[in-house]
Amino acid sequence: MELTVAQLAERIGAEVRGDGSVVVERCAGLEEAGPRDVSFLANPRYARLLTQTRAGAVIASAQDVAGAAGRTFLVAKDPYYAFRQAMVQLHGFRRHPEAGVSPQAFVHPTAQVGPGCCIQPMVYIAEGARVGRRCVIYPHCYIGPGAVLGEDCVLFPNVTVYDGCVLGDRVTLHAGCVIGQDGFGYATHGGEHHKIPQVGNAVVEDDVEMGAGCTVNRATVGSTRIGKGTKFSDLVAIGHGAVVGQHNLLVAQVGIAGSVKTGDYVVIGGQAGLAGHLKIGDLVQIAAKAGVVNDLPAKGQYGGQPAVPLTQLKRSVLAQARLPEMIQELRELRQQVARLEAELKAKPAG
Repeated sequence: MELTVAQLAERIGAEVRGDGSVVVERCAGLEEAGPRDVSFLANPRYARLLTQTRAGAVIASAQDVAGAAGRTFLVAKDPYYAFRQAMVQLHGFRRHPEAGVSPQAFVHPTAQVGPGCCIQPMVYIAEGARVGRRCVIYPHCYIGPGAVLGEDCVLFPNVTVYDGCVLGDRVTLHAGCVIGQDGFGYATHGGEHHKIPQVGNAVVEDDVEMGAGCTVNRATVGSTRIGKGTKFSDLVAIGHGAVVGQHNLLVAQVGIAGSVKTGDYVVIGGQAGLAGHLKIGDLVQIAAKAGVVNDLPAKGQYGGQPAVPLTQLKRSVLAQARLPEMIQELRELRQQVARLEAELKAKPAG
């Protein structure tokens, strides 16, 4: 799509500084952008590229463009969000196939599929399942007995939704996600591990998106729940009975054990792990690779193994960097003490 910078600015809520008649048709990074591309600056570490980029226009904050001359800018309070809006205007979202149920799909006679759905070949929709309006289900997906999908859901290839599980409206599950497999529940007796029937389900609320290969265990009883607006990267694993709050962000390879409860607006970095039965407060931020073994109160930043407040972790890391020096100092002190003790023993009594 082609727009002038002035037209784009009006649509994304930005202010033009420079030539508003410049025509742009794509979005690109600062290094790759050409004269018909719009780019953005949201991280100060890339500010040096402002003098090098060939972009037709750059979205940036008023602070970042102060003193910059000879270039067209789209000034926004939140440059990254403004760039997102520009992406929507110039590129739009992925286009899905036209509505219709493929004759190569299996839809059980008791299942319900709403109008406007696209059901691709090799999809299996089991008895009693319900699929809301305008859903798109790609090949090799399985919707189990009694499962429920809300409206405008998108299931990419090889997604599995087990029996009795529920997806809200506008849920997007990328390839290979599994919702509602049995939780890791065993009773150890006499040295053997005996499976506990997992009779609960998994519930994914509205506007959740999961990257490829994510898994959400069904609860032993009750529901494992993923809150409204939460986003997962790839390979996130949620244990049985966990409750993930609303608008959480979970980066790749996060693992949350059973019965954990996170608050709203929680951010968890890649490869972090949370032990079972913990409570994580609202607005908590957990650094990558953290190992969380205790409850965390609201609004804090944590990292390390075990996870501690980030300020404490930074002090520990700085101290660790000095360990070789501190060990050498300790050795020298020990040698000094040994010499002093020897001298004291050598002195005559009295």
